Amino acid sequence: MDDILNQISASLNDIFKSDIVQFGIRAIGLYLVIIWLASAYWAFRDMQQRSDNAILPYIAAAGIILFTPIFFIFAVWIYKIVRPHEKIGEVWERNLAEEALLAEVESIHHCPTCERRIDDEWIICPTCRTRLKRVCPNCSRLVGMDWSLCAWCGKDFERREVPAAIEMLPRDRDATGRIAVPAAAAASWSTTAASTPTSLPSSTRPSTPGRPATGPIPASAQDPLPER
Repeated sequence: MDDILNQISASLNDIFKSDIVQFGIRAIGLYLVIIWLASAYWAFRDMQQRSDNAILPYIAAAGIILFTPIFFIFAVWIYKIVRPHEKIGEVWERNLAEEALLAEVESIHHCPTCERRIDDEWIICPTCRTRLKRVCPNCSRLVGMDWSLCAWCGKDFERREVPAAIEMLPRDRDATGRIAVPAAAAASWSTTAASTPTSLPSSTRPSTPGRPATGPIPASAQDPLPER
C-alpha cells in the first residue's frame, strides 16, 4: 500500500514540476492578479459615476485590493450591494424628464373652481361659470383677472378714469370755485377803467340840433349791439 501511495505522489510531483504545468499555474496566477486590479479600477470608475464625493471611489478600490487576488470576488459582490443604484447621469436624465412632464402638465390650463380643462381664449368656464379672464377696455385683448394693468397696452385698471367733461373745464379756479383771472389782465382792466371818463347822465348832456334837450334817448339811437 505504501508503495502505491509513493508511486502516486511521485507521479503528481513529476506532473507539477513539468514546464507546461508550471507555465499554466503562473498564467492563471497572473490572470487572477490582472482581474483583481481591474476590478479595483472598475470599482473606482463606477463610484465616480455614481457619487459626487471625491473620497468614495478611493475607498471602493482600496476595499477590493485589501481582499487580495484570492478573495477579491467577495469584495466585488459587497460593492455591488452597497453602491448607489443610479448613476449621476441617470439621475439628471430622470430629473429632466420629470421637469418636462411637469411643464407639459402646467401648460394645460384648468379651471380654478372645478379643475376642468379649459382653453386659453375662454373668458368664462362653461362648466361652473367661473370668470376666467376679462377684456381690456383699451385694446380689447384678454387679460388675467388678477392683473393690475394690461401687459399689451399698459392700461392701468386700478386708476379711476376722469370723465371727459371734467377734464375740459379750466383748472385755474379760486377758493370760491370761480375762474381765476390772471394778475396782468386784472391790472390792465383797472388801468383802462381809470383812464376812461365817467359818462354823464342823459339829463345833463348838452343839447344838439335836431335832438330834444331832455328826455330819454330813443331806442334807435342807443348802442346797436344786442344785449348779452
